[in-house]
Amino acid sequence: MALRVGIDVGGTFTDFLVVRDDGRSDGEQPAAGSLETARVFKTPSTPDDPSRGLLEGLGEIAASYGLTLAELARRIDTIVHGTTVTTNAVLTRTAAKTGLLTTSGVRDALEMRRGVREEQYNNRYTNVAPLVPRHLRLPVGGRLDRNGVEVEPLVEADVVAAAAVLAREGVDAVAICFLHSYADPAHERRAAEVLRERLPGAYLSVSSSLLPAIRFYDRVSTTVLNATVGPKLRGYIDALVRKLDGIGFGGVLRIMQSNGGVVAPEVVRDRAAMTLLSGPAAGPRAGAFYAAIHDLPDCITVDMGGTSFDAALLRGGQPLFVTDGEIERLRLALPMLDIHTVGAGGGSIGWLDEGGLLRMGPQSAGAQPGPACYGRGGERPTCTDADAVLGYLPPAEFAGGRIRLDVEAARRAIETHLARPLGMTVEQAAVGMARVIDANMAAGVRAVTVRRGLDPRELPLVVAGGAGPQHCCAICTELEIPLFLVPRQSSIFCAAGMLMSDLVHDDVRSLPGRLDQIPPGKLNAMIEEMIASLRETLRAEHVAEADMAFSASLDLRYVKQHHEVNVAFPLGAPIEEIDIPARFHREHDRLFGYHLGEQGTPIEVINLRLRAIGRVVPPSFPSLPKGGADASPAKKGMRRVWVPERQAFAEVPVYDADRMRHGMRLDGPAVVDQANTSLFLSAAYGLACDRFGNFVGYRKDRIEALPASVREMIR
Repeated sequence: MALRVGIDVGGTFTDFLVVRDDGRSDGEQPAAGSLETARVFKTPSTPDDPSRGLLEGLGEIAASYGLTLAELARRIDTIVHGTTVTTNAVLTRTAAKTGLLTTSGVRDALEMRRGVREEQYNNRYTNVAPLVPRHLRLPVGGRLDRNGVEVEPLVEADVVAAAAVLAREGVDAVAICFLHSYADPAHERRAAEVLRERLPGAYLSVSSSLLPAIRFYDRVSTTVLNATVGPKLRGYIDALVRKLDGIGFGGVLRIMQSNGGVVAPEVVRDRAAMTLLSGPAAGPRAGAFYAAIHDLPDCITVDMGGTSFDAALLRGGQPLFVTDGEIERLRLALPMLDIHTVGAGGGSIGWLDEGGLLRMGPQSAGAQPGPACYGRGGERPTCTDADAVLGYLPPAEFAGGRIRLDVEAARRAIETHLARPLGMTVEQAAVGMARVIDANMAAGVRAVTVRRGLDPRELPLVVAGGAGPQHCCAICTELEIPLFLVPRQSSIFCAAGMLMSDLVHDDVRSLPGRLDQIPPGKLNAMIEEMIASLRETLRAEHVAEADMAFSASLDLRYVKQHHEVNVAFPLGAPIEEIDIPARFHREHDRLFGYHLGEQGTPIEVINLRLRAIGRVVPPSFPSLPKGGADASPAKKGMRRVWVPERQAFAEVPVYDADRMRHGMRLDGPAVVDQANTSLFLSAAYGLACDRFGNFVGYRKDRIEALPASVREMIR
């Protein structure tokens, strides 16, 4: 029995999904024909050392198989791991002490950013503090022009002097970013050689190796981010590898990247910034997998965990990508999935602002002490506390029975900090908390739909996370979405997505100039060179030639435009045989409603991008035989819950998810309890169990708006 394990370390819980290496889910061999289709585990995260919680989870998995930890380790073929180590280091400003070597005269670019204040009409808006203070941003003589021609030679004495300063300051990492190094990396490479001789223990981040692309601020910010998080990630990866070796693990370890792909740990040790969105990046991959079951190529995926709420848009079955973004207002110009994150999770704390208005988050109770109802010392009211008071959670069976919720503690926290100051009852305050956080999450969904000119009412919602199913009906009601899907593995959504993710490597080359003035032979040669390099990278990761795939795109814009459009084009034919301008005009028209093709406006090239994919076999879940629509065999009792449509509490039926069968249907209000989450179905919605044990929710008065495949299922 060879196993694959997906592991997602979150702010509150560490999630695990275990599947057999042949692609079959390794189910709980349950009595009475239970439909548990995968081994799902959640353990409390250990923020002081995330690997400790990871090993503790593996120990629980081993015990469930009746194995020792060493015996389990020998049976694991692959571990795919998403980590928040780098993300937390940036968010909490606990990253490594870092120095920056840059071209003389531009060391303040890191602080000046793009020279534009993000909120131009906010007089109180302050600039974000740079990760490297000015006294550690050291100038180096030497200059290249934009074509890579040396204007002034590198002044190695400046590099030597800078190394002495950085050594005296005790820096742990150094970023090297010179002007126009994307055109010729010689100066940066020589500076790196000098630093390695004089600072052998420092983590080096070199812009021409990490991001050889135009736009200096984007490049220097990304290079600095990579340097500041590099030592912490490298230490974590090295410690994790040692611990896995210590328990006898001899399989393959993969690390999740921000671009939705996985890579070997050796790659991210030097390119740590690739993991800054490592955890949530697996969510859209999982969403595409589950949406495809019902032929839903376009959908919205949402993941409400303990700390945050992540929303993403899928078009044509694929998540959307961006080539730059921000984390804590710090520029990150590496390819990543387009995910919008807000501080709205089960652990989000309720509080009153200066005007006495109720707010939820972004502060979180985290794993320690956690919500008040966990009984671990938490005293602040959280979303989970509100859900417990409103009856959406099973007090005696929460987290598979490992945590017995203290509802009275939740009530005390809400009363002390919210209800009494607001002059409300505890129940009224809990309803208010739920409404506020639901509104926050709905705004997050609008950010990935309405802002792109898309109507969320026309897109199904794929709901995940330990807290997501409790709030899915409220989010859908707020946005008038008639259809949602809650996967059976929703509570460990990202861990499942990691096992569905291919190996992915991105490369970029800048070649600024007019498209019609760049020799096609130059572009073709550059494409072949990049493919050859990426092919060797995949081979080093033991990817067979048949499992390799490559895609290419150009960043284009009209002359004098500031922002570019990424335009994909097919490989396999010389680029001169492809009508690149026509593709650009079409994409520009799709995005902005117009194009300048008929006016003959020239087109500029900014970057050439190549992506290499090493395909993996995703886990498959066995389909279930179809039964009747009557769900009464799965009913396990009644519970008093708040029903929003009735604005009152009511006794509603509660169903056991493990006893739900393909074809069973429910009418809200109702609750479906799983080991690690609960789905609250409000009065306006119905629910059906599909052939894989996933739950399809639909607005009962909008059945005509549902896709034909769903209408057929619920007839």
